[in-house]
Amino acid sequence: MITWLKRNWALAVLILFVVFWGKSKFVSQNVGYRSGTLPISGGGSAGVMMQDSSSISAPSAKMMPYGRESAPTDNVSRMVIRDSSLSLQVTDVAAEVSAIETLAKGFGGYLVSSNLSRPESATNGSITVRVPEEKRSEAMAAFKKLAVKVVSESVNGNDVTDQYVDLSAQLAVLTKTKAKFEDILDKATRVEDLMNVQQQLVNIQQQIDSVIGQQKYYEQSAKLSLVSVYLSTDELALPYAPTNEWRPAVIFKEAVRSLIANIRGLGSLIIWGLVYLPILIPVGLVLWYLKRRV
Repeated sequence: MITWLKRNWALAVLILFVVFWGKSKFVSQNVGYRSGTLPISGGGSAGVMMQDSSSISAPSAKMMPYGRESAPTDNVSRMVIRDSSLSLQVTDVAAEVSAIETLAKGFGGYLVSSNLSRPESATNGSITVRVPEEKRSEAMAAFKKLAVKVVSESVNGNDVTDQYVDLSAQLAVLTKTKAKFEDILDKATRVEDLMNVQQQLVNIQQQIDSVIGQQKYYEQSAKLSLVSVYLSTDELALPYAPTNEWRPAVIFKEAVRSLIANIRGLGSLIIWGLVYLPILIPVGLVLWYLKRRV
């Protein structure tokens, strides 16, 4: 082998260069792909994207980002949208999902979405409800009573007071502008002027409706808190799993997944080599021929 490498060092260098270049290319593409497919936050094993299918008007594209941290104002009354989540270990997922829906309706809320799945390891499920903000703490306490163990609990608040105030100012300006155009419309005599003013009024009214819809969205979201509950018969199947638990079965599964990933990586490297083989063989033969001539 060493003798062959000494005689064909140029071919060996070329082969190593192509193999390592192909491997780095594959790894960079694979990393880029993975970075664009992040899992849904808080989805856990349930793997469900929660969507509010209620009649609350959704904000338009012009609405300020929901997660933007707003600057504090001097207003005494703040408008805060609170989203809560619970991870519960239960004995019967289907029964507890139904019980949570019933409890939410009893508190004056309603069901947003629910999901049940039965993988081989455990029964998992999730349910999202909206309840009045003043009864949110009471509702969450009732939900927790259904569990064998409360694995995690979180409450996130977003202060939208400044955004709401900005919308009120925009609405006032749009209303005044609309009134001025209405006065112009009453005084216009030419058909062309009437059409132009009418078009401007339609555009302004659309903006007014959009602002009002955003205001209603903030108002309803602040009045009705969103509560997402994740349920499972296996504690480690929930979105949050304790780090101090030692589970040989879980470790075995992780080891198998790691082995499969490494085998796939090796297989991909071999495929890269085979793809470039038609190029390497002619180049190797040319180098070998030139060396023989020398």
